[in-house]
Amino acid sequence: MIEIISATRSTEDEFWAQSALGLSLRRLVDDPRLRAHIAFENARGLPEIYNSRILAEDGAADDALVFIHDDVWLDDYFFADRIHNGLVHFDVLGVAGNRRIAPRQPAWCFPDTTFAWDDRANLSGIVAHGKMPFGKLTPFGPVPAECELLDGVLLAARRSRLREAGVLFDARFRFHFYDLDFCRSARSKGLRLATWPVSITHQSGGGFASNNWTESYAKYVDKWPD
Repeated sequence: MIEIISATRSTEDEFWAQSALGLSLRRLVDDPRLRAHIAFENARGLPEIYNSRILAEDGAADDALVFIHDDVWLDDYFFADRIHNGLVHFDVLGVAGNRRIAPRQPAWCFPDTTFAWDDRANLSGIVAHGKMPFGKLTPFGPVPAECELLDGVLLAARRSRLREAGVLFDARFRFHFYDLDFCRSARSKGLRLATWPVSITHQSGGGFASNNWTESYAKYVDKWPD
């Protein structure tokens, strides 16, 4: 079984009728391996929602968990196969990432707060962007590739592996830096992270340098100063 875990500001009806993820899951409704856990009309931080499914007693230990944004189109009809196959080889999967970590790195793709892209030799992944599915492709680097950091737009792992390693999302990082912190926590426990070929279209390009982002960054570098 694969649990699709997401949060949305939308109502339940709005999510299934209008959101990229909701419409994508409706398209894949005939795949019995997929099960959705969506926090509707959400105001809680993502770590609280994600951790609740890592620690849930109503799911099997070997279930694959996919933490994903609600503004993502699942373009890949073989989505479940991609996730299952990737988790045979690695502990945590993503669609875009960085093979290294720079000191005080503020995002998987930016090594410093000038927000200049890291050298492409360090990057991995391919993600499409656009309001509609099958958007314009943005290639970052070869896939698959073992990484140190992964983009939080999509993260996948097995519940059993995260529990065994004692890896959870940190509630201090409600909407920003939860992904970088999670990756660094996973790596500190010896888990292997990698990009994997999964076709998605992301409706958003991400937001940086807002007040909330800046506050979260200060907490992040306090926890991970190097």
